[in-house]
Amino acid sequence: MTYTILVCDDDQLIVNSIALHLQKEGYRVIRTYNGLEALEAVEQHEIHLILLDVMMPKLDGLSTTLRIRQEKNIPIIMLSAKSEDTDKIAGLNFGADDYMTKPFNSFELLARVKSQIRRYTTLGSMASKPQCLSTGGLWLDLDTGSVTLDGDLVKLTPTEYKILVYLMKHMGQVLSIHQIYENVWQEVAHAPENTVAVHIRRLREKIEINPKEPKYIKVVWGSGYMVEKI
Repeated sequence: MTYTILVCDDDQLIVNSIALHLQKEGYRVIRTYNGLEALEAVEQHEIHLILLDVMMPKLDGLSTTLRIRQEKNIPIIMLSAKSEDTDKIAGLNFGADDYMTKPFNSFELLARVKSQIRRYTTLGSMASKPQCLSTGGLWLDLDTGSVTLDGDLVKLTPTEYKILVYLMKHMGQVLSIHQIYENVWQEVAHAPENTVAVHIRRLREKIEINPKEPKYIKVVWGSGYMVEKI
């Protein structure tokens, strides 16, 4: 299968350089030069990964990422000349999967592209597994990344979405706070209780009619959380 990669940067030389390296590896490349063009390309083509510059005219990379994340879980690697940790954190919080600082090594870029596509095709929405998870009026579409409650679209942050996916994939199973943290944040923590609790509280506020008497996400005191099959 030939994978399609969308490259978006307002610098045409950078786009052409990246495209050349990707095409040598057998990828199909779609070239765009601002966020609006990227959004249009995402709607018109089946995209398997996006390389997205942060600073662009018309629509910047962060805003473009937010728009894409409302409907799709395509892997996004952000590209930026800014190397500060705050800029990287902002990109990841907006929904990016990875962040690279310009100038970057082409071999490292290709390695990260391969890693994200492999993860997407084996663990993401392209994998041959059920594409929808549901309980009661709560529906989660793994293909589009959308969540609906009684037919109404629910807007979640990327972290909230990952928590809900993990809980719903293990419906009826009590998951410990450490299990949730390590699966969602992909790291080991000694005291993740507050972090997980805050995100689940915000998630409940969005999907529960009465967050104080939750219908979907139940707490099992001393053990963790679970989503019940209704």
